[in-house]
Amino acid sequence: MAYTVPKLTDYSEAMLQRVRDELLSALEYQAEETESEADLKNFRDTWVGRKNGVVTQINELWLKAAPKEAKKAVGQVVNELKTSIERYAEQAALLLSGITLDRALDAATRQGETPLPVPYFGYQEIVESEKPSESVDITLPGVRRPLGAEHPVIKTMHEIVGVFQKLGYSVAEGPVVETDYYNFEALNFPPNHPARDTQDTLFIAGQQAKPLRERLLLRTHTSPVQIRTMEKMQPPIRIVIPGVVHRNDPPDASHSPMFHQIEGLAVDTNITFGDLKGTLDHAMKALYGSSVKTHFRPSFFPFTEPSAELYVTCFICGGSGKRGSDPCRPCKQTGWIEVLGCGMVDPNVFEFVKDNGYDPKKVSGFAFGAGIDRLALLKYGVDDLQYFFQGDVRFLEQWA
Repeated sequence: MAYTVPKLTDYSEAMLQRVRDELLSALEYQAEETESEADLKNFRDTWVGRKNGVVTQINELWLKAAPKEAKKAVGQVVNELKTSIERYAEQAALLLSGITLDRALDAATRQGETPLPVPYFGYQEIVESEKPSESVDITLPGVRRPLGAEHPVIKTMHEIVGVFQKLGYSVAEGPVVETDYYNFEALNFPPNHPARDTQDTLFIAGQQAKPLRERLLLRTHTSPVQIRTMEKMQPPIRIVIPGVVHRNDPPDASHSPMFHQIEGLAVDTNITFGDLKGTLDHAMKALYGSSVKTHFRPSFFPFTEPSAELYVTCFICGGSGKRGSDPCRPCKQTGWIEVLGCGMVDPNVFEFVKDNGYDPKKVSGFAFGAGIDRLALLKYGVDDLQYFFQGDVRFLEQWA
């Protein structure tokens, strides 16, 4: 007996009670006829199917079509019927899975629900002797879920962030998919700079019709967040920016198309290169021990002037260049390890945010950036960057 949801023109209490009883009668009848997986599928399609199921139809034909003054009463009936239909479907599935009617009703009772008067569907109950044993030995120890640990790269990143947070720096974040403007132009990269070459940068496809500054790409460094932050906040600011960056590099022992970077920016009045040196010297000692020495060598970066590379004494060989009688590989026997690039913010960068209080004649600042993956390699004595991203738990749990 197929059930058809009628359209209502009379929303009186008597009519609602009548259609309710008719629906439940049809529901009960079809439930009694459910004796196989095919019957169960047909039952579910008829009553709880998303497109033309009875639940969908009563919501459309009764509740949504009801006049405003009758919606409350109709809504109560519809909600009650939805619950009944769903529970009939669930209990029919339980019976087909070999669970007796009594167990299904007991489960509903334990959950604080009032069991529906579900009819007996014609199945023989499982004989008690045929039921699998459900005894539990309570003297056995419980099953413990293994606890995870921070990934070595993430652990290193949190340590670096923690050092600068203690110095009063805030953490800033930004989008991984960036525009050419924020990734290059606003950071003083001229149009012909090699970093704009597609061999270094991963560009989003289909951007050729857009103006250059609006083209989308995967950020090559976290420096765009510096510009975004200066657009929102007036000086003074002190921020560190951890995050994932992408470059078009083939993976090998020291390169990956995806890696982690952390940058810092401090802007205020009368900030000097001496402030930069003192800050980074303190940070390196906090990370690698008070005996570590720092050394700055001139370099070039488009967004800083003057620029430098920071080296620290090798924290593996102590700066001697040797590990016992063997040469120290991490520092290539020099006793020094390059850890980051830094410098004073180029006045041309401030020009892009000049209207927000960053007049290069009134403020100055410094910036620095380091590859977190490289620092983790050095810290944990790993010689291949790819080990960090292969998902081998045996390797990663060494630093748990």
